[in-house]
Amino acid sequence: MKYPFKESELKVTGKLTSRMGSYELYDFPVTMAENVRATLGKREPIWECMGYECQLFTPRVMPENAVRGMVFEAKPFDNNTMAGGKDMFGIEWEYVPQVGGSMVRPGNPFMEDMYDWEKMIVWPDIDAWDWAGSEEENRDYVKTDRALQTWIQTGWFERLISFMDFENAIMALFDEDQQPLILDFFDKLADLYIDIIDHYIDHFPTITSFYMHDDWGSQKETFFSPSLVEKMIVPSMRKVTDHIHARGYIAELHSCGQIRKQVPNMILAGWDTWSGQSMNDARAIYEEYGDKIVVGIIPDVFDPATTSVEEQRERARDFVREFCQPGKPSVINRGDTGFLTDAFREEVYKQSRIAYGK
Repeated sequence: MKYPFKESELKVTGKLTSRMGSYELYDFPVTMAENVRATLGKREPIWECMGYECQLFTPRVMPENAVRGMVFEAKPFDNNTMAGGKDMFGIEWEYVPQVGGSMVRPGNPFMEDMYDWEKMIVWPDIDAWDWAGSEEENRDYVKTDRALQTWIQTGWFERLISFMDFENAIMALFDEDQQPLILDFFDKLADLYIDIIDHYIDHFPTITSFYMHDDWGSQKETFFSPSLVEKMIVPSMRKVTDHIHARGYIAELHSCGQIRKQVPNMILAGWDTWSGQSMNDARAIYEEYGDKIVVGIIPDVFDPATTSVEEQRERARDFVREFCQPGKPSVINRGDTGFLTDAFREEVYKQSRIAYGK
């Protein structure tokens, strides 16, 4: 359905302050959640998503959220005193305040290879988690017109690292003797994530998307070849994204590093969207793959102190002309966008509404 733009929409109806910044809200024609679903689920945006449309929902009922220092729910959570500890597999994580996240201290891996993984790994009892209690605590938190984005930390390769340390994990992926064992483990891990997703949906049906983490690269290059990822990781990922889509939800991928080479694998794995870090050439990725996956774009950087409001608006108009093409929607990547101004965002909103409302 098309929603022709009206100037009256630019009335500021409120201000939203989040950990990513402060944003003016407008008199939107539909809820922010509906626009996210239209953009990522149907590839038919109503306006360009700029980040404020999503509200994180990562309740402590899932142990990984507390362990990783990523609890966002009704009840306050202090990372400095509460983050870290044992994850759902019993692996110990240490919260590092300087980086705002947790890690498994390297040097003493739970296992060094995959040969005995079936005997060593104890799988969590998802049913034993207090889902009903979390549902009651967060009853008001999940009543929002924003898109509820639920993160699932520690994906496939990341999970392997948590058990084995990075060096052992990456060598195992290349080891032909261990590859069949890893494929079996990743497949069972996919079943676990599907079980968790189903529990989330049963207790919090207003969730919009599941945003899953699996880092694949460093500052300069991907950790492994695209052919290895296609063989070892894509099948179990696709099992999960197919299930997410079958349940009527959106599948988002987080993956850090210079991993442009892996975008075809993201598409094969069924992800609806990916917003890469700034070392990736998002413009080139959008041009090549934007009709197959929704790409997060960081606008060209400008200095608000030396860039006039009219110049900011012209930059916004240029952005919309380039990245809001029919059949190739994008979203504004929330990373490294603290330089954006209210004037830039308002113009992006207006021009994208005009473009998508025709």
